[in-house]
Amino acid sequence: MAALRAVLFDLDGTLLDTAPDMVGALNKLLSEQQRAPLPYDTVRNLVSHGSSRLVKLGFPDVEPEVFASLQKRYLEIYAGALSLETRLFEGMDGVLQAIESRGLRSGIVTNKPGWLTQPLLEQLGLASRFACVVSGDTVSARKPDAMPMLHAAALAGVPADACLYVGDAERDVQAAHAAGMPALVATYGYLEPDEDWRAWGGDGSIARPTDLLPWLEHSGRA
Repeated sequence: MAALRAVLFDLDGTLLDTAPDMVGALNKLLSEQQRAPLPYDTVRNLVSHGSSRLVKLGFPDVEPEVFASLQKRYLEIYAGALSLETRLFEGMDGVLQAIESRGLRSGIVTNKPGWLTQPLLEQLGLASRFACVVSGDTVSARKPDAMPMLHAAALAGVPADACLYVGDAERDVQAAHAAGMPALVATYGYLEPDEDWRAWGGDGSIARPTDLLPWLEHSGRA
């Protein structure tokens, strides 16, 4: 295997804990529509599936035309409050520093659209910390397709097989493997209770961000 030269991360549920603000936006939308808010724990594990899944959870009974309008409003609300409570997961700042100190590059590959991703990173002071940021609309395909992974590797200036990808969804493992990259499952992320992440075929797992560092030590590639 090629020596590891870059670590790429999913955004929501892996790098950043965006659930507080995404759940908050949904509950604000519910309030606007005179519906009761949903408990945080009911919504949290669906955040990685994006706005469509969240709005569907809150409004399971509406017509398609109404749903499209609600999703648009949800995104407006969320865009106006991207970083009220969103933060790096505990320990992730030190992990990013350790990656840099090893001479490795770091990057982001997310299905979140760029018009949300870039402002969020800027508001958190993270925009300059990554060698590449590939959003859901950067290229013509999204995860689980390999295209965004390969594009990220090219932007980082490293071969795809010299990258490691870390994510919290099955599509993350699928996209990484399609691009020839190993994938670690971030089990601290937004996994639904009945999801069997061991069946995804990942190359390992981390229960907290800091678990990535010993994995790098023991992989023999870093």
